[in-house]
Amino acid sequence: MRRLLFSMPALLLAAPTVAADLHVTVQIPQLDVAEYHRPYAAVWIEREDHSVAAQLAVWYAQQASKEGAGTKWLPELRQWWRRGGRDLQLPVDGVSGATRPAGQQKLGFHDGKAPLGDLPAGKYELVVEAAREVGGREVVRVPFVWPATAPQQLAAQGNSELGAVKLDLAP
Repeated sequence: MRRLLFSMPALLLAAPTVAADLHVTVQIPQLDVAEYHRPYAAVWIEREDHSVAAQLAVWYAQQASKEGAGTKWLPELRQWWRRGGRDLQLPVDGVSGATRPAGQQKLGFHDGKAPLGDLPAGKYELVVEAAREVGGREVVRVPFVWPATAPQQLAAQGNSELGAVKLDLAP
C-alpha cells in the first residue's frame, strides 16, 4: 500500500496532457484603390454540417458614424451572419474588436479556454470572411482535425479581400 501511495504522484506527472493550441494568421492585403476602407471580418470554426462550433473573432467599426453604429454593416459578412452572427449580442468579450489594418493579424487560442471551450474531437473548418465598403467580399476555408496529434501548419490563399490564411495546430 505504501509503495502505491508513493508512486501515484509520479504517475500523475507522467500522464499526457490533452490540451492543444490553435493559432490563426489572417493576411489583410493592402489594396491600391481610390477609396480604401478597412474590411469587416469574421473568423469562426464550423462543424462538418456547417453549423458554428466556435466564434473566434469579429472585426467591425466600433464607433457610431453618421450612418449609425458599425453593427449596421455586419450582415455584409453574409455567411457568418447567416450561420450565427445574427444571433450574437455584440460586442462579445474576447471575440469582437475593431477593424484591422492591412498586414498580418494573429489570433491564438488554447483548448479548454474560451472560445474553444470543450471543442470535441472531430473534423472542422476554419472559416474567414471579409467584406469591404466600396470593395468585395471573400470567404476562405481551411479544413482541419481537432485535436491535433502532431504539429500541423495548414493554409489557404485568398484572391482579393484576403491574402494567406494560416492555421497552426499544436498538440
